[in-house]
Amino acid sequence: MMSSFHFQKTVLLLFLSVVTPFNVLVSQENKSSEDLTFRGTDLTAYLEQALKANPGLKVFEQKLEAARQRVPQLAALPDPLIQVNHFVESVQTRTGPQENVVILNQRFPWFGTLKNREISASAEAEALWYAYQNRQLTLMREVSLSYYEVAYLQKAISITTENLKWLKQLEPIVETRVKAGGNLNNLLRLKVEIGKLDDRRQSYLSKKGVAYAQLSALVNISPQTSSPVMDLKAPEILEIDPDGLQKKLLEESPELKRLHQKSIAAEARTKLAKLQSYPDFSVGVTYVQIGDPGMNRDVADAGQDAWGVTAAVSLPIWTGRYKAARKEAQANLYASEQQIEQIRLQLLSELESALALHTNAQRQLRLYGKELIDLAKQSVENSLNSYEVGTIGVLELIDSERSLLELQLLHWRAAANALQQRIRIQTLVNQPLK
Repeated sequence: MMSSFHFQKTVLLLFLSVVTPFNVLVSQENKSSEDLTFRGTDLTAYLEQALKANPGLKVFEQKLEAARQRVPQLAALPDPLIQVNHFVESVQTRTGPQENVVILNQRFPWFGTLKNREISASAEAEALWYAYQNRQLTLMREVSLSYYEVAYLQKAISITTENLKWLKQLEPIVETRVKAGGNLNNLLRLKVEIGKLDDRRQSYLSKKGVAYAQLSALVNISPQTSSPVMDLKAPEILEIDPDGLQKKLLEESPELKRLHQKSIAAEARTKLAKLQSYPDFSVGVTYVQIGDPGMNRDVADAGQDAWGVTAAVSLPIWTGRYKAARKEAQANLYASEQQIEQIRLQLLSELESALALHTNAQRQLRLYGKELIDLAKQSVENSLNSYEVGTIGVLELIDSERSLLELQLLHWRAAANALQQRIRIQTLVNQPLK
């Protein structure tokens, strides 16, 4: 039986290049209730809370324990059978009347049956163990993606609010110029831009509420709790080896390991199906209680209890049933093997998709980096100075401010995307990115 089932505290370390390393604790001792006071701000805190309180993981823990306890059940012999016969009217024999007969029988399946039952049950239990690991990684991925989505939306709200404040500060200046005979259309365009920007801000607020509600459900905290400020930082550009990651995925994926164990279990069941056509054996002991022999006391062994040894063998004559069982087991084994190939291709496709999205996010980070944003900020300052001296109109000023806003939003969207795709990659290959 694998050491995983000792149920000591098992630690799976997955070092993320974008956050502090965190631990995945596999322990049935951690049964704390929902933490409604949780106020974490960094990703590590949310991951720890999810692993501690997510109900889905607790379901897996109990299923895993149930599967573990099934192994010794299937590996054990059938219960012996004891039978007692009491004669209401005693059967008279030469040595005395038979009063009671006690029969003890033990059935033994054909050689290899118990062993293959144990192999099948152990493989099924180990498959659940890998399913549990996979669920942990999936939960980490879901929490991380939600966390960075909330962090991006908070950053978008902050940037949009600053731009909205700037436009509102510009409004009285434009109103003054209109009163002095300036173009009214400039003021109207400014008010339209303020309205559009405010609507955009409200949309971000709504999306953030939805994203934080999803995150709260994953970590099992109250959805009414307002989201704390989550800091989003642009990650460093990371060079990734796709071939190495593909190899790691095929070696370390818990999902592929789970399916491999399911295949082992299916193979053991094919052997069991073949063994069904072989007979079972039974051996036993029969004890006969003899009563008072009466007038036959002088007979040899008179009044002495008798006993004997019994043996039996089953007759597997229903060949149609056994043939169908073998075909069923072979079909399940083939299906299991094909599922491994299907999931292997699916995981490789997911990895390729994550790598492509990560590459694109890093390209955008380079494109919308600090230098370009600094140039846009300088453009806004120059436009403001030109507007104050009257060389450009308010529309050109609004356009320059809008360009800066779009660049800032694109930059932080790319930062969040890069971090999210790194999480996807790391949880797919179950390895840190270096």
